[in-house]
Amino acid sequence: MNIVLFGPPAAGKGTQAKILVKQRGLIQLATGDMLRAARKSGSDLGKKVAGIMDRGDLVSDEIVIALIEEQLDANEDAPGFIFDGFPRTVEQAKALDASLKQRGQAVNGVVRLCVDDKVLLGRIEKRFIDEGRDDDNPESFKIRLGNYHKQTAPLLPFYAAQGKLSEVDGLADIQTVAASIARVLDMQKNVKMSWWKRVFGG
Repeated sequence: MNIVLFGPPAAGKGTQAKILVKQRGLIQLATGDMLRAARKSGSDLGKKVAGIMDRGDLVSDEIVIALIEEQLDANEDAPGFIFDGFPRTVEQAKALDASLKQRGQAVNGVVRLCVDDKVLLGRIEKRFIDEGRDDDNPESFKIRLGNYHKQTAPLLPFYAAQGKLSEVDGLADIQTVAASIARVLDMQKNVKMSWWKRVFGG
């Protein structure tokens, strides 16, 4: 099962992805982690990524897709993947669909963690005061949050039209959110199995 997780910064998306990795054996593909790993790898693709990042340029869709395809090929026996931080645009979503189709796979479910921006900002402001983390600067966070909404807004109707989009309350406690996501994925799995039986019998 391949899952796309949507959620703004500080929504707990990473926490939920780790729960899915532990419970279902899925592999988390977080674009930020992949870019950093590629940079350290010393591979030809990694060197290209390092040069782009050193210049402060944005990594192209082509390179991000190539990194994801590397992981898909390197983990052929995996029960599925969690796409975290990707896709960010409709073009990326279409590229992901095409890449998975070549491997006889597809995005099976898309889960959006619904949160209130004001609550998130309150969390960040408190954490910034308590811990003083640079990446929790409230003003920077507002920009990141705005970019997230701009990037993901067109993706929601894209996946909704495919019948794959589900939404859960991201402001509930960690275990409640995890249980909600589990219900969504189990429902998607049952739908897939029902379709398979109708088409192929058994």
